[in-house]
Amino acid sequence: MIKVEDMENIRIDSFLAEKLELSRSKVQKLVKEGLVTVNGKIVSSSYQVKLGDSILVDDDLYYEINVEAENIPLDIIYEDEDMLIINKKSGMVVHPAPGHYTGTLVNALLYRFDINGGDKLRPGIVHRLDKDTSGLMIVAKNEEMLEKLSTMIGKKEVERKYLAIVDGVIKHDTGTIDAPIGRDINNRQKMAVTDVNAKDAVTHFRVLEHLNNKTLIECTLETGRTHQIRVHLAYIGFPVCNDPLYGRGKATEFGQMLHSYSIKLKHPRTGVELAYEVEVPKEFNDKLNELRSE
Repeated sequence: MIKVEDMENIRIDSFLAEKLELSRSKVQKLVKEGLVTVNGKIVSSSYQVKLGDSILVDDDLYYEINVEAENIPLDIIYEDEDMLIINKKSGMVVHPAPGHYTGTLVNALLYRFDINGGDKLRPGIVHRLDKDTSGLMIVAKNEEMLEKLSTMIGKKEVERKYLAIVDGVIKHDTGTIDAPIGRDINNRQKMAVTDVNAKDAVTHFRVLEHLNNKTLIECTLETGRTHQIRVHLAYIGFPVCNDPLYGRGKATEFGQMLHSYSIKLKHPRTGVELAYEVEVPKEFNDKLNELRSE
């Protein structure tokens, strides 16, 4: 996300060319393809930016930027010559994109490890967690492992479980949400349950605790679509608590109460089972305690 703070009454193609260090023709192509939105709406290249505008460029693009290694602390749960399992902090972006060129997980990985799998913006990234989703992530150290791990996720051979606090009281003990997800046609910042350019998406959930008009649940991913858990839970009327994009009311600085707490898989090279769990962040736990005391 790029916030217009220092320039206005300038064409958006000129503005983004300077901000993103891209050619103006390339920016015009992105705009023409509908991959640039201003305040959630698609615009033309002649749009004049205004102070306060929020500009989003689709982060699935391959940007012409250099990714620098940065000495950023990492919580490494498992490491060998092929792969890592990392406990990502809430607030950390996984890879560089407009508005987040530094301070990402990739910047931190490049400082500590020799990773040669994947493209220059996402070296070693097998799967992503949203910026404000905390917890366990797998990282490959080489191209062979990246391909094998990605294939395993595609074949549903990696078990990923999340904890979430959702708004509202879910009355069922368990449930499955089977609904395709694609880009929201009205707001490219969001994903949505839709049949337009969508992919199959399946999320299983289990109620763990009812908490003063909120519910603590465990979610298990069968697929791994962008924002999947957040979109699915909002779709059935129980958005993740504190979700700034899909939730109810005003979110706080911490972000959504969603944590990847468990991951289990067989090591692609050795076949040894790897199974790890991590505690929720302090802010998540504080919210639980607050709800339990009400």
